[in-house]
Amino acid sequence: MSERFRNGDVEIAYSDEGTGDPVLLVHGFASNMEMNWQSTGWVQSLVDDGRRVIAFDHRGHGGSTKLYDPERYTNQAMASDAFALLDVLGIPKVDVIGYSMGARVGVLMALEKPERVRSLVVGGMGGRMFAGASRSEDIIAALEAPTADEVQDAYARMFRTFAERTQSDLPALAAVMRSPRTAFTEDMLGRLRCPVLVAVGTKDDVAGDPKPLADAIPGAQVLEIPGRDHNRAVGDLTFRKGVLEFLHHRP
Repeated sequence: MSERFRNGDVEIAYSDEGTGDPVLLVHGFASNMEMNWQSTGWVQSLVDDGRRVIAFDHRGHGGSTKLYDPERYTNQAMASDAFALLDVLGIPKVDVIGYSMGARVGVLMALEKPERVRSLVVGGMGGRMFAGASRSEDIIAALEAPTADEVQDAYARMFRTFAERTQSDLPALAAVMRSPRTAFTEDMLGRLRCPVLVAVGTKDDVAGDPKPLADAIPGAQVLEIPGRDHNRAVGDLTFRKGVLEFLHHRP
């Protein structure tokens, strides 16, 4: 059962389970906390590992407020929702696990308020971190097409069909895709000081190569998720086991 809080005029749906060291789960584009973290076994695995697990639906996603102005969907705005949730729950510092778009938000959190991020898992995001969303105009066109059947491009249709699976608000997602993206640079990533794990599927054509990203972050580790593409890597057991091991060994 999700709960809700307000960050200004935006209502955010969230869940809070378990006890122990807190972990914040930050989902990807067109997903939600149920699809990304509950149904894949992440929340249960982390709770069973003795952790307090907090997840939330980004603005424009799941049970949270839908907005249609792209300027309301910056990475900074999404990070502000995450920090506001931690403030509501009275949590000063967390381990952050982000996937895809959520990994961008997690990186920004660690850069903006490093004292609040104990460690960071950058999932489903490699070299693409240094650029914007791949083929964003094609994805926007797919989201705004009358039906998925009318989307001829296979890559763009993947996003449309996934958005329909998650019962997403398609105009809101199009606004998210049009939003200004933080232009991360190697110099910015070089300022990260928390332990970082970069985890990407070996067949993930969306994330890009994880090695250039890890090379830019002091001490970052790479976890390759064998045989998985961008969508299927999320629930992979290798991913979960690797993250649990990372959390056990981080300071």
